[in-house]
Amino acid sequence: MKIEHLAIWVGDLEKMRNFYEKYFQAKAGEQYHNPVKQFKSYFLAFPGGSTRIELMQKPGIDNSGTARGFSQGIAHMAFLVSSKEEVRQQTERLRAEGYQVVSEPRLTGDGYYESAILDPEGNYIEICSE
Repeated sequence: MKIEHLAIWVGDLEKMRNFYEKYFQAKAGEQYHNPVKQFKSYFLAFPGGSTRIELMQKPGIDNSGTARGFSQGIAHMAFLVSSKEEVRQQTERLRAEGYQVVSEPRLTGDGYYESAILDPEGNYIEICSE
């Protein structure tokens, strides 16, 4: 069994799509748009056929947690890279381009080498290697 996809409510659909394509090698499918429900989404696929991300946008979904039981964001997601050096390089690339590093590269208690950054809408993203 594997996770097929993770869905994230977002405020700026195109900005978030661009972020995951640029920094995490995602490839977006065609945008889905349901004009009746005012819903738009992209499925993002990653190299190697791993779990996909669905970025979703709809009026009334915000980050307050009060909109019909839904709110923007997730707890966190983690991207596995090939080495500790790649964790460091990716962290520095994101920092240099203005993204907030919230956890510097380090060895964690569960055996990962990881750092963490915030995406454009403040979602917590771990970059890790085994």
